[in-house]
Amino acid sequence: MRFVVLAILLAFPAADLYVTARLARWTGVPLWIWLAGSFLLGLLLLRNERIEFRARMVTALHGDQSILRGVLDSGRKVLAAFLLILPGIVSDLMALVLLALPLNVGRHESAVAGQLVKTLVHGGISHEVADAAPVRGDLCAGLRRRLL
Repeated sequence: MRFVVLAILLAFPAADLYVTARLARWTGVPLWIWLAGSFLLGLLLLRNERIEFRARMVTALHGDQSILRGVLDSGRKVLAAFLLILPGIVSDLMALVLLALPLNVGRHESAVAGQLVKTLVHGGISHEVADAAPVRGDLCAGLRRRLL
């Protein structure tokens, strides 16, 4: 059983590269462009997620957001980044499907955004900053950029 799992793990990258080579030949795009492009996108996603994870954890520690929500979303993006770094179009498609999943989208973010805007309006900060507050995404980082 161990050898079957090992064979599958070793055969996947080889099959993925074979499929990528066939697709590159069919489309006429050089193979190195497919591999380098996905590798660079994976590194960029990993770098951005490292920065966003820190902001999400600070937000969670302040009690504005659930820590599990941030860890789940960051884990999904890190896994997608590693799949993009792996050479091959099949792993790239799996990464895109993973990124396209609508996880962590719901009432919670809009409720936090509404509460934050109410606090800003009643807390004496100008209405321009309250109107410019992002509705989705990292609320603290967006407000920090606008206030500083």
